[in-house]
Amino acid sequence: MNTRLYSLDYLRGLCAFGIMIYHYLLWVDGVFTSDQFMGRVGVYGVAIFYVLSGLTLYHVYQPAFATRSFSQSIFFKKRIYRIFPLLWLATFGAIILSQKLPNVTDLILNLTGLFGFFRWHVYFSTGVWSIGNELVFYTLFPIIALASVRKPIWMASIALITAALHSYYAYVAINPWVKLQDQWHVYVNPLNQLAFFIFGCILGYLTKTVAVNRIVSLLIMACGIILFIATPARGNAVSLVEGNNRWIFTIASLMLCLGAYKSSLQLPGLLHTFFKFLGESSYSLYLLHPLVFTVWAFLFHSAESSGIAFPRAIQLIVPMAISIALSYFVYRYFEQYFMRLGRHSSPGSPS
Repeated sequence: MNTRLYSLDYLRGLCAFGIMIYHYLLWVDGVFTSDQFMGRVGVYGVAIFYVLSGLTLYHVYQPAFATRSFSQSIFFKKRIYRIFPLLWLATFGAIILSQKLPNVTDLILNLTGLFGFFRWHVYFSTGVWSIGNELVFYTLFPIIALASVRKPIWMASIALITAALHSYYAYVAINPWVKLQDQWHVYVNPLNQLAFFIFGCILGYLTKTVAVNRIVSLLIMACGIILFIATPARGNAVSLVEGNNRWIFTIASLMLCLGAYKSSLQLPGLLHTFFKFLGESSYSLYLLHPLVFTVWAFLFHSAESSGIAFPRAIQLIVPMAISIALSYFVYRYFEQYFMRLGRHSSPGSPS
């Protein structure tokens, strides 16, 4: 049985919380520039999710790799139970709130998860593009599982191919003179995001059995944060995802995740309870906060049109509180139900 890595839960929860704050500030105040901290969180919070996904999956399934007992069917069955119910809930919720009939083909692709393979830029709710990407990455995970138990040259080859692909998007595919939102279909291509997931797996492969002093781990995290904050970038968010900056922010994200992974940090008391909850409910918080804001914005503007004025803080604090509370109930009574179904369908296998 693998010991749960609470430090990764904390980081995952902070990323979901940060992305929610980024979106809410964006929708209330307008666009961030690339030199602003929240602008960087809005771009690389998702990238850190991918690194954590690859790292956590490798950590959990490595014993099965080592004993050649890894089951692809069980792995995919558990991913289906974990990902699809909430994806469907968010998709139908967004369609209802939009009050528009969706394109049938796009709806089928979204409900089956195949949009990540074919039409990754067509989705119904904010942030869902990243779930399509994640489903693509899961299909590649068994290849990484196979490579990890073969000769090291296999993993080295995967790393080199991934780095070359990452560089192609950083230096060629992403145009530094075009706003990121105008080339969004290129940016959200799963091939552009793949390096984060695979590098996360490689971090697990290289360091799972390596003991690192907690102080050293925290220093690695601190260096990653400093690199994340101090790297010069100006103007549109495209400057964060192209050229050398793409690699610098990638390295910063990897350092942050590696430091959290090897620190095995567990906070005391209520801090642990809160951040553990935030990490466990991060998927709900990530997918549902845009829907909460849509409903809140409608109610808020209706009140304003009736002559009722609210301070700016209310515009932000109320939907944040509702999103966090809703994410708890959805995780507790919806996500966990399907997670239990996944475990019961595959007894004895890793979560």
